[in-house]
Amino acid sequence: MAEHSRSRYQYIDNFLNKPGPTTDPDFVPGAPTISNLEASKVLVIGAGGLGCEILKNLAMSGFRDIHVIDMDTIDVSNLNRQFLFRKDDVGKSKAEVAAASVTSRCKNVKITPFNGKIQDKDEEFYMQFKIIICGLDSIEARRWINATLVSMVDMENPESLKPLVDGGTEGFKGQARVILPTLTSCIECQLDMHAPRAAVPLCTLATIPRQPEHCIEWAKIIAWEEHRKDTALDTDDPEHITWLYDKSLNRAKEFNIPGVTYQLTQGVVKNIIPAIASTNAIIAAACCNEAFKIATSCNPYLTNYMMYTGDDSIYTYTFEHEQKPDCPVCGNLAKTITVNPRHTLQDFIESLGERPEAQLKKPTLRTESTSLYFQSPPSLEEQTRPNLSKQISELVSDGEEIGVSDPAFTIDFKFKLIFQT
Repeated sequence: MAEHSRSRYQYIDNFLNKPGPTTDPDFVPGAPTISNLEASKVLVIGAGGLGCEILKNLAMSGFRDIHVIDMDTIDVSNLNRQFLFRKDDVGKSKAEVAAASVTSRCKNVKITPFNGKIQDKDEEFYMQFKIIICGLDSIEARRWINATLVSMVDMENPESLKPLVDGGTEGFKGQARVILPTLTSCIECQLDMHAPRAAVPLCTLATIPRQPEHCIEWAKIIAWEEHRKDTALDTDDPEHITWLYDKSLNRAKEFNIPGVTYQLTQGVVKNIIPAIASTNAIIAAACCNEAFKIATSCNPYLTNYMMYTGDDSIYTYTFEHEQKPDCPVCGNLAKTITVNPRHTLQDFIESLGERPEAQLKKPTLRTESTSLYFQSPPSLEEQTRPNLSKQISELVSDGEEIGVSDPAFTIDFKFKLIFQT
C-alpha cells in the first residue's frame, strides 16, 4: 500500500504498530494486523441516526470494505441528526445516500449499499462478513438477526461464527454489547431488559382517547380490522402507514386531540425508539471501538454489555450478562412461565405480547399432542378458534411444555407452563 494512503490513519497505527499492556496474545503488531483490518468485511445494519455515525467511524478507523443495508428512505425529519443526508436527498434510499456521502470524503473506502429488508437476505449473504454491527431502532429486527446468526454457527467451522456488535439508543440512554453467537449471552437472553410498551385498554381506544398515540393505536387495532381485515398490515408499506395516519388524524380531530403526525404514526405503529444525536454519537463510537478491537486483537473486546445514561449526568456501567440455558435461541431448555390456570387461552396469547421475556405479537401455539391455536391459514384458525375461550387448565396440564411460533421470527419458542396455586 502506498505510504501516503495511510497518512490519515497515523493515529490508528499508533495502536497497531506496537503491543500494549492488555494486548491479546495473538496480536501481531505492524503490517499484518493493518492488512487484516483493511481486509475485514463489515456489515452495518441500519443507516439512520446510529448507522450514519457508525459508517463514518468505521471509514475513519481503517476499515476499507464496508456494506450497509437499510430498507428506509430519507424523510425531512431525519435531517436534524442523520448528518450524512441533505434536503435534496429526501425520498432517496438511506443506504445508498449514506454510502455515497462517506465515500466522497474517504476515497480509499468501499461501501456497498443494499436497499431492502434484512429478512430478504439468506445465510450465504451474512456468511461473507467478519463482523456485523447493528444500528437498529427495532427490537423485532434485532431478534431476527440474532436468531439468524445463532442458527448459522457450525461448531466444525469457526468462520461460521460472526461476532455481532449491537448498539441502541433511547433518548439520553443507550447501550452497546458484543455477542458471540452460541458462546455468550445473545439478544434473546437479554430480552427482558427491553420491556414492551405498556398496553392501552381497548375501551380507552374505542371510546375516550386522550392522547395522539391512542388515536393511532385505534386506527391500527380497530379501524384496520373493520375496513381492511382481509389485508395483512405491513408496517413497512408507506401506503399502509398513510392510511393509518389519515384515520388517526380524523379520529384526533373528532376528539380535539392535537399532535397526530405521519412521523408519530410511523413511530407508534413500528414501535420506533426516539433518538438524540449526542447519544447516537457516543454509542456508535463504543460499537466501532469494539469492532476495531475484534478485527485487530489490539485490546480485549467488551464482555459483554455497556450501558450509558446522560440525562442528568454522564454515567456508564459495564457488566457481563450471563447466557440463559432456557433462552429459546441459544439455550436448550424450555422457559418457565407462571400462568393462572383459570385464564383463557385468549388471555394467555395477549399476555405473550406484554411479557418482557416473550414479546410475541401473533403467536401460534401447540403442545406435543395437539394444536392449541393457529393464527393462519384461515382454515386452521377457524378450526382452533373455539380454544380461545377455554381455560388454560382445560387445554394443558401443570408443568406441560408448549411450542410457540411467530411469523416475525425464524425460530420456535418453548415454554413450560406452571400453574399458580
